[in-house]
Amino acid sequence: MRRTPRLILCLAFLAALAACQPAAHRPRCPPGQVCLEYGNNTEPLTLDPQLSEQVTEAVIIGDLMMGLTTEGPDSSVQPGMAERWTTSPDGLTWTFHLRPALWSDGVPVTARDFVFGYRRILDPKTGSPYAYLVYLLKNGEAANQGRAPLEAIGARAPDDHTLILTLAHPAPYLPLLLKHQSWFPAPEHAVRRWGDKWVQPGRYVSNGPFRLVEWRLGDYLRVERNPRFFDNAKVCIDRINYYPTTDQVAAERRVARGELDLTTSFQSNRLEHIRKTMPGYARPAPWLTTTYMAFNSHDRGPLQDLRVRRALSAAIDREFITGKLLRSGQRPAYAFVPPGTANARAIPPPPWARLTLAQRRAEARALLAQAGFGPARPLTVQLSSSNSNESLLLAQAIQADWRAIGVVTKISRSEGQILLADLRQRNFQAAMASWAADYNDPMTFLALFKSDTGAQNYGDYRSAAYDARLAAADAEPDAGKRAQWLAEAEQILLADEGVAPVYFSVSRSLVSPRVIGWVDNLENWHRARWLCVKGRPKAAG
Repeated sequence: MRRTPRLILCLAFLAALAACQPAAHRPRCPPGQVCLEYGNNTEPLTLDPQLSEQVTEAVIIGDLMMGLTTEGPDSSVQPGMAERWTTSPDGLTWTFHLRPALWSDGVPVTARDFVFGYRRILDPKTGSPYAYLVYLLKNGEAANQGRAPLEAIGARAPDDHTLILTLAHPAPYLPLLLKHQSWFPAPEHAVRRWGDKWVQPGRYVSNGPFRLVEWRLGDYLRVERNPRFFDNAKVCIDRINYYPTTDQVAAERRVARGELDLTTSFQSNRLEHIRKTMPGYARPAPWLTTTYMAFNSHDRGPLQDLRVRRALSAAIDREFITGKLLRSGQRPAYAFVPPGTANARAIPPPPWARLTLAQRRAEARALLAQAGFGPARPLTVQLSSSNSNESLLLAQAIQADWRAIGVVTKISRSEGQILLADLRQRNFQAAMASWAADYNDPMTFLALFKSDTGAQNYGDYRSAAYDARLAAADAEPDAGKRAQWLAEAEQILLADEGVAPVYFSVSRSLVSPRVIGWVDNLENWHRARWLCVKGRPKAAG
């Protein structure tokens, strides 16, 4: 009977192996303090409000800095640095009255810091990807294009606590827009002293509820409560560690072990498993975000042909992707502006969307044949995607859809930051991209494709008719007529197959029951100012 000793040895070895597995690791929280361990998808490239363009950066910047308005717990507009404001009858002049406030180094926050920030983001030397959002200021676009001095933009500070903004056209959604980091102030005294390096720990000064204390690239970024914040007495959390959590499954396990209190994304097709093993943690919710296919119009190849773009879009099985592949509540997209967007008017789907999938694919093959492609000369497309598991599944699903119409698809995967750089530099043929609303209005989606938008119009879509509809919407004071102009612009974009919307997304956070104050909302902003953490962490399940 030699098997018994061998079995005992094997069991002992397995027990020893289990004992060697890494235990849950959570940084020690100082006695008497409240600490939050926060999984935040990717490493930020910058914490400069005038240079940032990623959601994961905006999460941190929005906890450090504050604009004229800010988000409430449900992301609704609340007064921020401005206590109150008035608007002229024509909607062009807005006067903001600032509250007494200090930067984290004790220097007063003044209206001049806002003027300085707006001039800085519009300065062509800054190279901000979000400069176009500040074109709303009078002479903003001209200043950004070097046709007017920065001093000519519609922002002035008659005194330390009064800021007057003059707009290029009426914008009733301005208070919503002012929550965005592109409209945040810039600490003039720090920027002039340190230049672009003012964002480093030890130099970064903030006017929000937290201040930057440490940043270890690839490991974590740490902020602590800002005692000089005007509402500091109502802030619960003393310290936050933000971690890059690119591996969604690993982040899920860290939340389950109590290492993280929350993470802002989980692998979509694991929702059912998470609900079974971690009841009460998963928070899927509608989100104003569209995932879409960008077509590079700089590419002088086959994607210049409308028939080719239409064939590629029509062949995508959006119902399979959302219902069978992702399975977290995503919805097929046949428009670009998500349902639930304020001031939006629903538009009819394109004619091909009313066909069955088999009929759509037959029509797609016919369109490709008209464009000169078929079995003897198949169309080859390079599809760029990020290297996350979920993105790969999506790219493979589209690859299979295109194979069904005779298209050869070569998938190119890269790290998310590299993919973003390729999109901005037009270094792609077709690419998967997503856009989350900067503010709750159709213009945050449709302005992407204006001819003068710049880097974020990844495919360089250009249409004089489209631009004219958006300009008419900007000049229209009647909300109903404005919504119609915006709807017409969207229909032009879709008829041109300027992009291929694939699905409307959902936010997918894992939030420990220990975290209180988290409110699901369409814009998916959850400022740490409103959160708190109770009790000691324990493993889920």
